[in-house]
Amino acid sequence: MAAHPTPESTPESTLERDDLPVGPLPLFRRWMEVATRDSRMDYPNAMTLSTVDPAGFPDARIVLLKDVDERGFVFYTNRESAKGRALTRDPRGSLTFYWDALARQVRIRGVCENVPDEESDEYFGSRPRGSRIGAWASHQSRELASRSELEGRVVEVQARYEDQPIPRPPHWGGILLRPLEVEFWQGRASRLHDRFVYRRVGGRDGLADLGMGAAAWTIHRLNP
Repeated sequence: MAAHPTPESTPESTLERDDLPVGPLPLFRRWMEVATRDSRMDYPNAMTLSTVDPAGFPDARIVLLKDVDERGFVFYTNRESAKGRALTRDPRGSLTFYWDALARQVRIRGVCENVPDEESDEYFGSRPRGSRIGAWASHQSRELASRSELEGRVVEVQARYEDQPIPRPPHWGGILLRPLEVEFWQGRASRLHDRFVYRRVGGRDGLADLGMGAAAWTIHRLNP
């Protein structure tokens, strides 16, 4: 069994303050492009989404990044799922990317909102037919009596939309996380890592007016 890569076993990269762009978007895109080209990672766009449940406990799960632009980070889900209900109650959330082969991590904290319906419609229409059927059949995160119950609903949806387009369920769509903080972590030997965090000027009050690519960010180096 191959050993997991560590900062000591990977070619060392560095982060220097003078090399950082004024906003986090260009650096994130550059790191994502490198991760996507790396054959050692099957899902470079996998990210941990963390929310808070009604009792105040953190809750985390893996979702897939589907878009990133000046607004922030977009993923798609059943909005009646546990994560969807959590973000309806409290729109604050965080995302974590970890690319172990590159000894790199990105942590993002921000506020979530639904993407426009036309954007969700476009993405839903691009999904495989089986996935579109599943979006109707699965009552995501709800208790399920048996596998046969789920399979029965799949058969029902298949019959309902036989030989016709499958529309997007009203409870299914995109969620955009607008970042307030974006932290980049570059692993280095002896655990003396490079860490920089971008913090949005104005905090949450500036979300409506500022894009992720704007210059309204402060940059801070953190201890490893």
